[in-house]
Amino acid sequence: MTAPMRVVERSIYRGPHLYSARPMIRIRLDLGALEDWPTNRLTGFAEALIEQLPGLSAHGCSYGQAGGLVRRMADGTWLGHVIEHVAIELQACAGATVTRGKTRSVKHQPGVYDILFSYADEISGMAAGRAAIALVDTLLPPGLRGTTGLDRLGSALLTPPTDTETTIAALRRLVIANGLGPSTAAIVREAQRRSIPVMRLNTGSLVQLGTGSRQRRIRASVTGSTSLIGAELAGNKHAAKQLLSEIGLPVPKGELVHNRQEIIAAAIRLGWPVVVKPLDGNQGRGVTTHVLNNVQLGAAFDAAAAISRRVIVEQMLLGTDHRFLVVAGRLVAVAERVPAHVIGNGRETIAELIARINDDPRRGNGHEAVLTRVRIDEVLHGFLRTHGHSLSTVPHAGEKIVLCGTANLSTGGTAIDRTDQVHPENAAIAVQAALALGLDVAGVDILSTDIRQSLRATGGGIVEVNAAPGLRMHIAPSQGTPRDVARPIVASLFPRGSQSRIPIFAITGTNGKTTTVRMVAKILGAAGYRVGFTSTTGVYIDGHRQIEGDASGPKSARKVLRNPVIDAAVFETARGGILREGLGFDACDVGAVLNVTEDHLGLKGVNSTGDLARVKSVVVESVKRRGHSILNADDPLTVAIARHARGTIVWFSGDSSAVERGPVQRHIADGGTAVVRCADSIVLCRDGERFPVIPVDQIPATVGGAAEFNVLNALAATAMTAAYGIPVLVIAAGLASFHASFEDSPGRLNIVEAHGVTIIVDYAHNPAALGALAKLLDHYRGRGRLMGMIGLPGDRRDSDLRDIGAQAAGIFDEIMFREGPDGRGREAGTMNALMAQGALATGKDPATIHLLVNEADATDFCLKRARPGDVVVLTPTDIDGIWARVQAFASAHPNEYWGATLTQMANG
Repeated sequence: MTAPMRVVERSIYRGPHLYSARPMIRIRLDLGALEDWPTNRLTGFAEALIEQLPGLSAHGCSYGQAGGLVRRMADGTWLGHVIEHVAIELQACAGATVTRGKTRSVKHQPGVYDILFSYADEISGMAAGRAAIALVDTLLPPGLRGTTGLDRLGSALLTPPTDTETTIAALRRLVIANGLGPSTAAIVREAQRRSIPVMRLNTGSLVQLGTGSRQRRIRASVTGSTSLIGAELAGNKHAAKQLLSEIGLPVPKGELVHNRQEIIAAAIRLGWPVVVKPLDGNQGRGVTTHVLNNVQLGAAFDAAAAISRRVIVEQMLLGTDHRFLVVAGRLVAVAERVPAHVIGNGRETIAELIARINDDPRRGNGHEAVLTRVRIDEVLHGFLRTHGHSLSTVPHAGEKIVLCGTANLSTGGTAIDRTDQVHPENAAIAVQAALALGLDVAGVDILSTDIRQSLRATGGGIVEVNAAPGLRMHIAPSQGTPRDVARPIVASLFPRGSQSRIPIFAITGTNGKTTTVRMVAKILGAAGYRVGFTSTTGVYIDGHRQIEGDASGPKSARKVLRNPVIDAAVFETARGGILREGLGFDACDVGAVLNVTEDHLGLKGVNSTGDLARVKSVVVESVKRRGHSILNADDPLTVAIARHARGTIVWFSGDSSAVERGPVQRHIADGGTAVVRCADSIVLCRDGERFPVIPVDQIPATVGGAAEFNVLNALAATAMTAAYGIPVLVIAAGLASFHASFEDSPGRLNIVEAHGVTIIVDYAHNPAALGALAKLLDHYRGRGRLMGMIGLPGDRRDSDLRDIGAQAAGIFDEIMFREGPDGRGREAGTMNALMAQGALATGKDPATIHLLVNEADATDFCLKRARPGDVVVLTPTDIDGIWARVQAFASAHPNEYWGATLTQMANG
């Protein structure tokens, strides 16, 4: 029997998307026969599910209070909705902080649902989705069980789905393995609280805060401002101690030694007890305290020498261990560090007592949790032996057994907050120590018998200064008040009044995106910005193409935002990327929708121009509250998007009468901003006044105003940059320097005159674009033949291919239909056949229709067939390759082309 449920597809949204502004995972699930089985028909299902995951009883669901989901299941809800909640709860049980989700039925597909839920990281989130489906499946009646397509959700989680406890444990391991450590996570949370963009740069803890030239980086508590000299000094404990001593700070006397003989002599000079530590160790590794004799000294030397070939021996200061955290020259927290220990009860062995404290849910391995489990290893065995104990020792009731000579949390120690008890002079000593080494974030370790009194009076001193101090002990101390130490760290990176974001200009629409992106970039460049922009021809950084290929998706946008050179970003934002993984940014300063016309219909659930408009609206829904949404007042579907747009709306219109009537006129009358074409000039209307920007015929890309589509693009570019505050004179200068050239806008209305032939290279890839190009061609009609090389991608519908063929037949005297390098599932020749059918259906003479699959051959055929006076229009996929062929034609002697035999290239 066919399994009732089927996973149809999945998406990982990393930025704002069709369903939410939050990153989410989407699983499209076909319930099949289970569409007829809501939860109120599944006897015992809800009870069995709650037994497996008791936390579900607290889910409020649509009722907004605990028990809401239970109530929904009792009333009857569909399993897609239940799976959403299970995926969230599984992640929560695994330690991820996620709460958001939603489930939506798919239009025109009964029984098919889009299940969406937030995630901590992509791997554990997708694994939770798979586990949720599997768990729900196991609780169904035998005849309704079975799910196909689970492999679409990856294989990170391989544990049996019937064992919920094991599944959660496996998910927890994934969350830990793919998540951030406590220190990094705390800083990231604070950055997010301040709406600072966060980008993880590797699988570890290297994180970018902010974007472009305003970015800062952290790795745990190390920041991009942390001095390399300071970090090296902190790592060299002997050199650091000498430096601190020379400015009068209290430090223990000590010596640097290389062998056992040297350490014995040094210990005798210093006097017992002593401390032995590696020169450049960390986290307490290789450190031995309370060394009382030569036997212990030898073992301590070996432990330190295993970490570093140079070893420090120093006086043992009296007192308890305190960590002073200094950030940007200010003390922000102090914690007393207590070595790992157990308290006897007269019954259990030390091993049993360790197991008991390791069961504390706050403890984990390494730095994954706020406390670390005590490791039973040779170091622990040796320490116990030194003090006359072993793991089998049964301590007396109330007896404290110390398990480690150091108080580091990484060795199982605990922390007590002492921030409010510190004597001011001790705080000043810690701050001086951090500044003396040149550290912006430092952990100063001080031994003191009473931290409430000055070290000058009680003795004690600084034993270490640490770069990259752990924040766990301050964020979640075992006792005392938690301290928000991430806030001052982030504040030091982004002081009050500073910006963390570069401005983002995002442009979407069916046509004109690439040219408008380049116009905006040109204007911003004229304003002094170093601009990074993306388009279908690549990623460009400060005027240079850095990456070739279609870069109109979110991955390319993130590449620009990670580049530290860039002061402003301009993104071509295509339909495909939005549908695939959302936007490449969380919010933009200026977002624009240029137009919405038929293109890419029948793909990815986009079956109408209304569906397409919904996709495009994601861009203006992601505009900042104080940003601007730029909309085309001449396009009805774009006008309808206005109700979804955020920020302040700015209209643009190529209709000179728009300022006298309709919504634009009312918008202007209300003090709104619009950019319109008036008397063949671009005019900015703002605050009740009109500001002429530039005559249309002074913008080279408009071909004297004949290229109306580039006039509209210039209007949009003016609206976007004026909304951001770029002066009118700068906007005019940018547009005046923008040409319809391959250098300024490759593949967009590039016009070449060669051997009496006019060659136009333009990426007209849909009916609206071809129609706009036809208006320009009217200016050339009558000089000679209009010849067009036309093609569409293979993922278009049959009807689209026939329609473009019919449209081309009405524009060109001769047509060369060609196919793209990627047929996208169609056999070679089938697309040409459909386009030819469309052309022939209009009554076009078959002798004027030519077919070649390869666009390079098709280009050569058109150029060889052209004669002086003809206009050849090339609509390429491989823009660079076809442009190279046009350049070769322009630079060659005419006989090299026109003397060749054409018949061998024709279609039969």
